[in-house]
Amino acid sequence: MDPVVETPIGKPLIVQRDRTVLLDLHEPGAEEARGEISRFSELIKSPEHLHTYRITSLSLWNGAARGIDAPEVSSTLARWSRNLVPKEVMVWVCEALARTGRIRLVRRAERFGLETDPDTLATIMAVPSVSELVEQCADGFLALRDGMRGLVKRALVRVGYPVDDVAGFEEGDPLPVRLRTTDTEGRPFAVRDYQESAAQAFYAERSERGGAGIVVLPCGSGKTVVGIRAMALYGVQTLILTTNRSAVAQWKRELLARTHLTADQVGEYTGDTKEIRPVTVSTYQILTWRRSATSSFEHLELFSSNNWGLVIYDEVHLLPAPVFRVTADLQARRRLGLTATLVREDGREDEVFSLIGPCRYDLPWRNLEKRGFIAQARCIEVRVPFSRDERVTYEDSTRRERVRQSAENPAKLDVLHALLRRHKRDRVLVIGQYTDQLLDISRAIGAPLITGATPNDQREVLYGAFRRGLVPVLVVSKVANFAIDLPDANVAIQVSGMFGSRQEEAQRLGRVLRAKSDGSGALFYAVVTENSRDQEFSAHRQLFLAEQGYAYEIMDAAEVFATNPELTTDA
Repeated sequence: MDPVVETPIGKPLIVQRDRTVLLDLHEPGAEEARGEISRFSELIKSPEHLHTYRITSLSLWNGAARGIDAPEVSSTLARWSRNLVPKEVMVWVCEALARTGRIRLVRRAERFGLETDPDTLATIMAVPSVSELVEQCADGFLALRDGMRGLVKRALVRVGYPVDDVAGFEEGDPLPVRLRTTDTEGRPFAVRDYQESAAQAFYAERSERGGAGIVVLPCGSGKTVVGIRAMALYGVQTLILTTNRSAVAQWKRELLARTHLTADQVGEYTGDTKEIRPVTVSTYQILTWRRSATSSFEHLELFSSNNWGLVIYDEVHLLPAPVFRVTADLQARRRLGLTATLVREDGREDEVFSLIGPCRYDLPWRNLEKRGFIAQARCIEVRVPFSRDERVTYEDSTRRERVRQSAENPAKLDVLHALLRRHKRDRVLVIGQYTDQLLDISRAIGAPLITGATPNDQREVLYGAFRRGLVPVLVVSKVANFAIDLPDANVAIQVSGMFGSRQEEAQRLGRVLRAKSDGSGALFYAVVTENSRDQEFSAHRQLFLAEQGYAYEIMDAAEVFATNPELTTDA
């Protein structure tokens, strides 16, 4: 008989030589271990019983920016691992973290340059993408060629050397920003403790490394307030970039409600309005607009139109490539990135790190949920079968065609009707990717539809009607993923998503995470076609939320149609 091998109780991790870390969800301490390892690793797979994390250079460097060092990584892994942590893993971790701070970007008189040790100098000068951006002076100073401050940081990150940029920033024109103690409607207002900590973590770096970094907080937790508090701490003219005109309007409302800034100090720079004021709010869309594929980006000059002391990048994980290029030249301005997730589906997290800054502050979503700052949420994946004919069509289709077919499975409509009957007393958002599908749903359930083609004025009317309870169900496309203030929305039903976008899943859950006045929770349904590309993409979309501690319950369509299923918003 084979000997019985006992698993150490409360040891949920298995650390592997390739720097992947397996988390056994059924072991005591799994949730606590998840919270600790997520500070320096990233989730890459999340099946029902065993999650897989990976330790990367970038995950370590972001951890280092928040004070994590090699001994802490070592002790965390040793404490939770049921096997001996492979020596080569910790050797690699120590080497990766030892590279932080090894290269400093400094300013001497009017020139920027790099300071490092001789061995590192020889290593980086052997890399063409780095050496072409610098020139070695007679005294050994490695001077940057003009305008290369951002590009050299990006090049060095890509070869494994994060730069400690202590060259400082232009002060920008002053603008005192005082916060109110009550909003414009007389309701008490105070910055929450975690919002203050986040703003101070960004501001505290002012001493030498100053004003460049990212704050990660969940949707509904008040990231806008963090940005406003940072503005008050610095007291300088500020450019705010965000995702769409609804977000511009929301930023303007918050600025006027939370501060003593006046309407003539806060400008909007969008397609219809071109105001440049001490605080100017614009969109990525207008900045990247051009007349043709060969034309220049006409509005990028907004970056140089004022002596900005601070640039705030809202939803920084969506930063488009043309703005990346400008940001590489904008290293003399303080930069604050706000986001619910650092995940980028194009793999350009290294550009966010090098050109905006490292993560200065983040807080697990579940932490804020437990304290009542965001709603408790249940996540449910409802698996819907194809009809026999639809399955035959699906199997005869190309891999590309299967994506759309499974996302628009007609059987989802019956499930949607059943869910809406269960939640007829709730405020429901039906969210999807494909306009044709959403049009059919809107007609079938008799609910208004908001897409990218909906005029902004009409969107605001519908959002207002939803807030007042006049419209209990809204059908929305991806335009509603960001910056819509619908605090009473407590049920979201996702009928289709953008392939495997983790950031989108987080944003869509975020639509129902605002704390409810009655303390009730929220429900997020992902309606997917079982055994299809739709289900595969759904599994990938759930990765980021799994890292935050959200587990998806699995329910099949038959359960939804059952007589009395308990589908409450109580988490």
